[in-house]
Amino acid sequence: MAEGGPGAISLRAIAREMGMTAGAIYGYFPTRDDLVTMLIQEVHTSLVDAVERARDNVPADDPGRRIMAWGLAFREWALANPQGFRLIYGDPVPGYRPPEGGAAPEAEQRTCMGLTGLVAAAWPRTERLRPADAYDWDDFDSALVTKVRAEFPGLPPGAVGEALRMWGRLHGLLSLEIYGHLSGQTPNPAKIYRAEIGNLVHSLGLPVPE
Repeated sequence: MAEGGPGAISLRAIAREMGMTAGAIYGYFPTRDDLVTMLIQEVHTSLVDAVERARDNVPADDPGRRIMAWGLAFREWALANPQGFRLIYGDPVPGYRPPEGGAAPEAEQRTCMGLTGLVAAAWPRTERLRPADAYDWDDFDSALVTKVRAEFPGLPPGAVGEALRMWGRLHGLLSLEIYGHLSGQTPNPAKIYRAEIGNLVHSLGLPVPE
């Protein structure tokens, strides 16, 4: 995958690299889709572990810096693992069919819950900046709603909407960088990315970290 991108994943090629027969590797993975699913789960979990560690290195009473730490760790991981980023957020593996519920539902839900927690910490300020809540709980997956309402009692559905918008803003600019779309536009994408996180923090009513 590192050499040829997600589309290069092949049980036969992996077996060849390992000095095994194709038949032998099928004893570990019944199909290539099973291998790809496990790979997506491991790569996505690695990403979530990295951003959660960065967040938890900042005191819980400083939500602005925790958001900054999360966002910067996201970019650092993606630049160190561009093909992994492409696997979970970009290029589909040709012919791959994920299992029902997605390839990495646990990692995706951890990401969403982590971002919701960041928004929840800022919500007393954020709510004053927002118009009347336009979201209902029916706008979100029922399993996610159950977890959010259990972990953050009293948090309105609009906070989940803000968390998903935060995820989109961090991902969008980073995707442009990973896919090379910023290379001809700026020599300093890190500065633009950090400014975007700062703007996001400010939009939540929090002081922007230095």
